[in-house]
Amino acid sequence: MSQLKKFLLFCSGVDQNILEKCPSDANKYAGIGATVLFTGILAFFSAGYALFTVFDSWLAAVAFGLVWGLMIFNLDRYIVLSMKCYGSRWRDFGVALPRLVLAVFLAIVISKPLELKIFDKEIDAQLIQMEQEVFKKQEDLVKARYESQIADYQSQIASLKAEIVEKTRVRDTLALMALQEADGTGGSKKKNLGPIYQAKKAEADNAQEELDHLLAANLPSVQVKEEEIKKIEAAIASEIATFDRKKYNGLAAQIEALEQLTMNSQAIFFANIFIMLLLISIETAPIFVKLISYRSPYDFLLHEHEHEFQMTELEKTTLLSNLVKNKLQYDTEVGTHLNNAKIAAEKEIIDHQMKKKVEQLKEQPINWGDGLPGKSMLYALSE
Repeated sequence: MSQLKKFLLFCSGVDQNILEKCPSDANKYAGIGATVLFTGILAFFSAGYALFTVFDSWLAAVAFGLVWGLMIFNLDRYIVLSMKCYGSRWRDFGVALPRLVLAVFLAIVISKPLELKIFDKEIDAQLIQMEQEVFKKQEDLVKARYESQIADYQSQIASLKAEIVEKTRVRDTLALMALQEADGTGGSKKKNLGPIYQAKKAEADNAQEELDHLLAANLPSVQVKEEEIKKIEAAIASEIATFDRKKYNGLAAQIEALEQLTMNSQAIFFANIFIMLLLISIETAPIFVKLISYRSPYDFLLHEHEHEFQMTELEKTTLLSNLVKNKLQYDTEVGTHLNNAKIAAEKEIIDHQMKKKVEQLKEQPINWGDGLPGKSMLYALSE
């Protein structure tokens, strides 16, 4: 057997000592091991690219990608290794279900960075648009802080200019009336420079003076307020210029850009789905292969080996349990017998002492003339 095939069998998690007894299953488990190996390689590239977009460092990307790839490889190998064929479809499916759920989750995690790399050009174009939107929002927030001040100055300027416009309209109207009175096109309809014209001319002159005074008062105010607006606009431009215009291309931004692309483009949406399904099918392929396969010689030998070990262990634990039970029973019965023997011996001693005292009383009769027996006799009986 070649070293490559041995390595693929190791990737599948198969017991090669048992597999040597049924070489017909070697190719099946070598294929399962190759799938597990390629899944780990895909996980390496996926994690490496994801980390490179975050830290922009090839060394960190390769190191983390290697750790992540080995972890996914080991996890997939354990998933396949822990699956055993029992010969019952429902039981095998129940055993495989949690492993399928875990495999699907891993496939989704692995597929996302690969999707970002596949749609790299489209994502870059979308990121430029998103970047402009982000910068515009930042600028709008700055402008919003000064908006009320600018609006107040503009309102005051509009009011001052409106006064000038109104006063200019009055002046023009009075000047036109005086001119029409002079040339006979209006007023008295007589061409002359009489008192009526003089009166209208005086009104027009007064309106001109009022307009001159108003211009002298309002125009400097308008100019001052326009200068204030220019200062505010310069402050806004200066604050906007201090923004950190770093490139908007982080991992979260790329995921968001891909989401927007899938929402806006049906083609990208289906392509994204198919890529994810492809990764899911690769990740779950070893599980489905073991699930749909009939029990092979390897499965029978593995079951026999595990059953033999289980029975041996059961025999050892049963013998140990019986030994403990017998020892407990022996100690209990011996202890009970010893206690009974001690009680019997104590009773025999007590009976003997009582009998001896009774004999002593018989040999020494009581003199009733002296009264009842004394305390000494009672004490003797009690002893």
